[in-house]
Amino acid sequence: MVTDQQVRRLKMLVNKERSKAIAAAKAGMSEKTARKYLRSGKLPSESERNRSWRTRKCPFEGEWSKIQGYLEINPGIEGKTIFDELQRRNPGKYKDGQLRSLQRRIKVWKAIEGPAKEIFFTQIHKPGDLGEYDFTHMEQLRITIQKELFKHLIGHLVLTYSNAETGSICYSESFESLSEGLQDGLWEFGGVPAKIRTDRLSAAVHKDCNPEEFTVRYTQLLKHYGAKGEKIQAGKANENGDVEQRHYRFKKAVEQALMLRGSKDFNSIDEYKMFLKKIFTQLNAGRKERLKEDYAALRPLPQTKMDASSVLEFKVGPGSSINVLHNVYSVNSRLKGERIKARVHSDHIEIWYAQKKVDRFPRMRGDGNHRINYRHIIEWLVRKPGAFENYRYRDDLYPNSRFRMAYDHLTRHAGAIANKEYLKILYIAFMEGESKVDTAIEELLTSGKRITSRVVEMLVKNMDENEKTPEVEVNDVDLKEYDTLLCECTAEVVTHA
Repeated sequence: MVTDQQVRRLKMLVNKERSKAIAAAKAGMSEKTARKYLRSGKLPSESERNRSWRTRKCPFEGEWSKIQGYLEINPGIEGKTIFDELQRRNPGKYKDGQLRSLQRRIKVWKAIEGPAKEIFFTQIHKPGDLGEYDFTHMEQLRITIQKELFKHLIGHLVLTYSNAETGSICYSESFESLSEGLQDGLWEFGGVPAKIRTDRLSAAVHKDCNPEEFTVRYTQLLKHYGAKGEKIQAGKANENGDVEQRHYRFKKAVEQALMLRGSKDFNSIDEYKMFLKKIFTQLNAGRKERLKEDYAALRPLPQTKMDASSVLEFKVGPGSSINVLHNVYSVNSRLKGERIKARVHSDHIEIWYAQKKVDRFPRMRGDGNHRINYRHIIEWLVRKPGAFENYRYRDDLYPNSRFRMAYDHLTRHAGAIANKEYLKILYIAFMEGESKVDTAIEELLTSGKRITSRVVEMLVKNMDENEKTPEVEVNDVDLKEYDTLLCECTAEVVTHA
């Protein structure tokens, strides 16, 4: 197809070259085509005519009224769905290759006669006016902590004027995670925007029974920081567009930084946190000028952060366990039958009794999980070995894989007393230290020797004897030496005087 630029070049060359054939060749067209454009004196774009007629009959003409009815009732229906229905109702009439023709006609109909499309209106952002907060899942990056997959989210806060961002690690979209993550972000920025917008975080922000009302706790959080709360409409993520876009850009930056690092594995969560902090620092480096304006307009922070934890009260059951947010945790058997308080944080739970914190353990995610600490119940379980065989949470009583291997060894060689022997070994771990018993079991498994509680106890005692601290003798100090030293110093001072 000849372009306007080729025709302009032809007109320039025709007066310079010896013949029209040479000019046409240099312009990249045939001599016949060149003569046509030279005779008309028009450019190709000026010669085009708008065609308003069809070159062939539409194969869907007879069905178009029905197709249009489908589109009017449900504008979101796809052309492929309609085409499959036409093929089903008219066997052999429509070939697969005609699908594209139907899709083109539907596209034209939607553009000319279809329903109006939603449009987005560019907003003017003001310094210090709005902060957007949202969670983003990080599983797709496959980050690991000591070779184990680290399932987590990032609580992401963005100031919409400067697009400055910060974030913190979260483990669920709970109120505790929202509160801790949002507060960490505000303190990182050193101020509070006038408004804070979130999506419709049903578990964290609004009541299930009335989604139009913020929960009392979230209202208290906003009041503590003097900010006005906003939430977007259901299914309208574009209303939180700044933070949604930053989710994508942030995860892209993390992915690229991991490639440069050469590994997705971290030694600890703290090391990973430092890695993320560097990412946010790099992303904000190009926003310094607008960030200064944001900082100047942010409202001051309150004196302290607001306590984000939930406090739940329980009476410890007969199994020395409590059910916190649909997950079962054990507590020390001494608390059986007592009323305790569980202070629930985003990543851990504290157990309080008589205004004292008596325990702390990691918080589990999801529902229906359990974590039974053998140290809480072993003193009584060792007295009731028969209860171990069918104990509902028996798998939690293997501190690691070697303890499980020891139990399997006992079931093969100790017969009826296997449970009793294993519980004795577990009791030794409780009394003498889990690491020592683990080392003893490893030694027995490696050597192929028979595992019994008595042998394990002997090995642990030998470890204790080898680790005894050597005695150090310190000779008595003769204080007369200090008197002599003081006398010499005094005489020297007198002489100089």
